[in-house]
Amino acid sequence: MMTPVKRVNRFFMLLTAPFLGLFIGLLWYQPPLTLNLNTEQFAAEPGPLELTAALKKDLLQAQNSASYTIDAIGASAQLYKKTTNAMNALVTTAAAQASRPEHIYNRRITARLGIPADVISSDRITIELYRLNPGSYKAHALKIRLKDATAMKMSLAGDGTGQAETTMHAVARYGAVAGINAGGFADQGGRRYPLSTTIVGGKYVYGFEPTYKDLSFVGLNKSGRLIGGKFTSKSQLDQLEPVFGATFVPVLLKNSMRQAIPYKWMNSPKRAPRTVIGKYKDDQLLVLVADGYNENGNSGATLEEIQNKLWSMGVTDAYNLDGGGSSSLIFRGKVINDPSDGNLRQVPTNFPFFK
Repeated sequence: MMTPVKRVNRFFMLLTAPFLGLFIGLLWYQPPLTLNLNTEQFAAEPGPLELTAALKKDLLQAQNSASYTIDAIGASAQLYKKTTNAMNALVTTAAAQASRPEHIYNRRITARLGIPADVISSDRITIELYRLNPGSYKAHALKIRLKDATAMKMSLAGDGTGQAETTMHAVARYGAVAGINAGGFADQGGRRYPLSTTIVGGKYVYGFEPTYKDLSFVGLNKSGRLIGGKFTSKSQLDQLEPVFGATFVPVLLKNSMRQAIPYKWMNSPKRAPRTVIGKYKDDQLLVLVADGYNENGNSGATLEEIQNKLWSMGVTDAYNLDGGGSSSLIFRGKVINDPSDGNLRQVPTNFPFFK
């Protein structure tokens, strides 16, 4: 007798037998499976691939080259910057070293003059005013550095046909900040003419006159340097390229050597107000104006005293200008010296200085 369980098992065996036989048959028969998609028609042409690979290679090389170039340029730029900074430092150091002797020399000059009473300074000129009292006379001095050759001129009163004016008038007329009287003069027919060779604006006012007796010429050249001395020919003076200048007597110093003072000028008068202009070896100018209350020979300074004073202060070249009642020193619109006439004398030529 078949139990219910066996009947159920038999039912499921009969039910699954066909599927089991089919599975066994499939395992036994395995036909090859192939999938032909025919993709050859979509394959890339070999030429573009090669070109693309070559282009990619070139681009990579270009990138590497550009990167190297950028690095090289950066390194060069840094090196250039360092070199420039180093050169600038060297230039600054060299300039400081080059100017050091100048500063030292200037301090030596100033130490001999004392403390300036007043200073005018601009990009064209520096003027320092000093008061001197050597003992036998009183004087004022101007130490002048011409940074621009046009910061000093020579004025000629009127048109040079016998007019005259005070130094104060010449300074005011030209708008200058300081001024001194210049060359000598000769009176004739109620008129006052500049003495001997006179140059204004690079032109001879009355033509060249060879040096005679003890006269000497003094003025400035195109470079702003003080020139002067005795000249026997126009070509000899022209070689120095004078821009302006006047004539008086005598030469006191030449190339740091004291020059012989003519006996006449040492004693006629012995003492007097004096105006002297000179230069240092660095081309700074020194003007000295000595006071005196008359021209009788018993007040003011002797030429020998002035000569020795300038030499002791290191002046290399010095020339005596017109003195006596002509001596005048204007600074900031004021008369600094004490004119021996009681008032400023009118003269044909003056040296104004410009800020």
